[in-house]
This record gives sequence, structure tokens and C-alpha cells, in this order.
Amino acid sequence: MNLFCVGLSHHTANVETRERFAGDAETQCVLRSSGCAEALLLPTCNRVEVYAASEQRIPTEEIARCLSRKIDKYLSHDEAAAFYRHEDMKCVQHLFRVASGIDSMVVGETEVFGQVKKAYESARATGAAGPILHRLFQRAFRVAKQVRTHTEITRGSVSVGSVAVDLAQKIFGNLAERKVLVVGAGETSERTARALFSRGVVDLRVSNRSAERALELAQLVGGVAVPFEQWREQCRKIDILITSTSSDEPLLAPENLAPMLRDRRDRPLFIIDIAVPRDVDPGVNEMEGVYLYDIDSLQSVAEQSLALRRQQITAAEAI
Repeated sequence: MNLFCVGLSHHTANVETRERFAGDAETQCVLRSSGCAEALLLPTCNRVEVYAASEQRIPTEEIARCLSRKIDKYLSHDEAAAFYRHEDMKCVQHLFRVASGIDSMVVGETEVFGQVKKAYESARATGAAGPILHRLFQRAFRVAKQVRTHTEITRGSVSVGSVAVDLAQKIFGNLAERKVLVVGAGETSERTARALFSRGVVDLRVSNRSAERALELAQLVGGVAVPFEQWREQCRKIDILITSTSSDEPLLAPENLAPMLRDRRDRPLFIIDIAVPRDVDPGVNEMEGVYLYDIDSLQSVAEQSLALRRQQITAAEAI
């Protein structure tokens, strides 16, 4: 049985390319029909990877087509070049690095551990992951916990959400008087909201498709919940919008933002979109007074905190 990993990440592809290969709920079924005896899809903010076991070697391009949701898709040269492949022990080592946060854009971030665990549990529940992937991922979880316990790699801003807030603070300085809306209420959004609260944000609003979850998160950080169908209206008043949902399509486009801008009286609106696929149409950045940052824009901010933890990577890899 061949054990392998195929994927692309922030190391090899920009967000525009990554979102074209984000996969969906059917991907694991498609992978198994393509010849994978076991298959697991791991999507995060900065990567999408397939871990699989098969009797015969399955071409990387075929795996990529499964991720694109277009079986007949032809990969361009640039798209094909963005994919990497690890087999056998290199696959094992790569997963250890991913689960430990060593391979993340925000080195040492801990939310990737939860994302890996969620992907594993999903694959186990559907029967897509069998004994080979079970042993692999259980071992990865143990290694990741050892890395967090025995190194200081998690010191500093160690989540995508906290780095997004770092960026907002670089732009505005003191955030205490800024009005902020967080759209989404998953783990990344929760970490973002907690980081905003810890930096002194008083006017914090949360919106999510699940009104119950939005209220729960808002209460956790002393904020207010906004009905999901009304969140765009908030763009008339807020200073900062941070989005992190699991939508397959953009939630905000120039045509539905334009009416809100007329009431802003030249006040700038800063948008930080940390979702993949992106929540905000890139065309929004062309609008006057709007400044849009996507997940790739956080790279330079993350690299500043990386210097503080770089020496811990060697210690983590030794584990």
C-alpha cells in the first residue's frame, strides 16, 4: 500500500490558486472512486492537502482534479507547479510538521491542530480513513502535543486571527475606539474576537449564519450579535471588517458594498478577509476609501513574529 500526500499551500501558491482547489464535502468520495483505498481531505486557511493510501500510484494531476471539483479540468503549468507530493516517510514527516504548526504561515499557531483533528474525525466518520491513516494521524497528534509541551514555539501571536488583529493595530494604533465587525463564528473567528477584546476593542460586533453561535461568541467577548442578513448594513458605520466564513462564494462584492460607502462620508473602511475561499470579492479593493487585505497579506506581519520563534523550530523538529 502506498502512503502519500498531495497538496498546495501558502509556500507554493497564492490565495487565488488555493481557493480554486479547496475541495468540498464530496471530495473524499471522489478520491476513493479514483483509486484511493483511504483518503482524507485537510483544508485550512493556508493549505489544502490530501492524505491517502492506494494500491497503485495515483498521478498528482488526478488528485488535483478531484480537489478542483472538475474531473475534466486541465491544469495550467502554474497550477501544476504549485502542487507538491510527499510519499511514505516524507509524508509522515510532513504531517508531523503541519500538525505541530511548524509548516504554518504563522509558525507555532495552534488552531491547525484542531483543523487536522476535525479533518481526521470527519474522514473516520464517513469511513474514508481506515487503519493506515488512523495510525498516521494518531501519531501526528501525539507528536504535536509533545512539540507544544517541550518547546516555546507557541509564544507570541500564534494564530491567524491574532496576526489579523496585529495588522489592524498597525493600521490604527489604538483599537479601543474603533468599531469592529467579525463575520463568522468558527474557531478562527473566535480567536480573532478574543484577540480584539484583549487589545481593548469595546465596540465589537459578531455575525454568523447561526444566530445562536453569533450570540454565544458575542457574549464571550463583551460584544453584540448582528443578524446575518443585516451584517452588510454595518459597513455604513464600522471601521474594520474581519471575515472568516466557510462560504464557497464571495459574501461581499462591489455592488452590495457601494450603497454603504455613500453614508461613510470619506471615512476609510479596512477589510481583512482571512477566509479561503475568500469572502470578499477582490474588486472591492478598487473602491475609493476601501482597503482590502486577504490571507496572503498577513504573511509579512507573520514573518516578524517568526523571528522570535525560529530557534524553536529546530527543537520541535528533533521531537
